[in-house]
Parts: sequence; C-alpha cells; structure tokens
Amino acid sequence: MKITATIITLNEERNIARAIESLRSADEILVVDSGSVDRTVELAQKLGVRVIEAGWRGYAAQKNWAAGQATYDWILSLDADEVLSEALEAEIWNLKKTGPRYDAYTMPRLARYLGRWILHSGWYPDLKIRLYHRDKAQWVGDFVHESVVVSGRLGRLESNILHFTCDSLSEHLKTLDRYTTLAAQEVAARKIKVPLWRLLFDPAWTFLNTYIGKRGFQDGLEGLIIAHMAAFYTFLKYAKARIMS
Repeated sequence: MKITATIITLNEERNIARAIESLRSADEILVVDSGSVDRTVELAQKLGVRVIEAGWRGYAAQKNWAAGQATYDWILSLDADEVLSEALEAEIWNLKKTGPRYDAYTMPRLARYLGRWILHSGWYPDLKIRLYHRDKAQWVGDFVHESVVVSGRLGRLESNILHFTCDSLSEHLKTLDRYTTLAAQEVAARKIKVPLWRLLFDPAWTFLNTYIGKRGFQDGLEGLIIAHMAAFYTFLKYAKARIMS
C-alpha cells in the first residue's frame, strides 16, 4: 500500500509547511496550486514535495484532478489548514504494514477555533473520508462542502485530523462571506425557491440547534460565537440566493 498525499492550495503560506510536515506516512506528497501570490509554492518546494500549478476547477473537481496526477492509487487528501495527529499517523503506518481491508476510510476531524479545540456545536467528530483508493471513490459537489462518494467498502480510522480554522472573528467573517456566496450559487443553480419565511425562521432554528441541540454551550464563549455565526451563515446564504434568483 503506497500513498500519495494531495493538498490543493491558494495563498496558504501560513499553513502549508505544517500540513506537509505531518505527512510522513505518505510515499509522495503532491501540492496542486491554483495561482498563489504568496510564498506557498516556494515553501512547498523547499520541503521537497512535488508541486503542480493548475487553474482552479472548483473544490471537488480540483481534488479529483489532483488525485488523477498522483503516482499511487491510494490517495490521502488533506486541506492546507489540516494536519494528521500523531495518533492518526501511527494508524496509517499500521494500515500500510498490514494492508487495507477496505476501499476508503473515514476519520474524525477536530477543529481549533479562536484558540480552543471544539468538541461540540456539531463540529465533532465531523467524520471525513480522506483516505481512499482512487478507482473506488471520487469527490462530488459543484460549489461548496465537497465530499467523497465511495463505490466500495468503507472502513474507519479512530484518530483525528486536526483542523486549524479561524484565529480571529475577522477571518471567520471573510470565510463566511466567501462560502455563503458559493452556497447561494448552488441554491440558485438548482432553482430552489427561497421563501421569505426561511430568512426569518431558519437562522433562529440554526442558532438553537447549534447552541442547545448540539451542545454548543459546552464550548464556552467560542460555542456561543459558533452558534451565532451558523445562524448568520444561514441568513446570508438564503438572502444571497434570493438576490441571485
């Protein structure tokens, strides 16, 4: 079992070295960059990984294209702001030693937000399929929240991917603005009607579900902020979709 780790990047100089350095279990590391104007490519090349510069295709298409350029059939897909925990790295080493029994593997993702690890709020365990045989799985999702669909057998690894999200509220707001635009484009493309009542009631429901239903209150102040941001995301997505339609 030989693995190619793939990372798609755009202006990730803050994160790229940390991500690459966590991928010691990979036999090849491939960075596909879509036009960074910072030091992303330079830092990746200094770490000795393979770098391909390619135009942006969208999240799912870019990740599928990266998998197609890999030397090996087993793909370990990581975002630039993620790392393998030491425990997950050990699980992958063991999997390589014993051989895979499945065609793809899920793993939990633990997020760090405003300096705190988030264990509730619907953010954990946040299972992701990130290790897969490229003949048995592919990324889907034209706009945002891309995911892997598997046509074979699905196994599970127990240890965490560590996700380093926003360090500030300003950063979160910028991310939220970008993703709500993509989500609204998806709603508009599917010709889904957004009645006014959804803008009135869905954000409130999202807040209550995140803060109470998903126990965001146990994440302290950060959990309260996450619940408010989730409600704002819902409002912006539907408001933008109505404007686009």
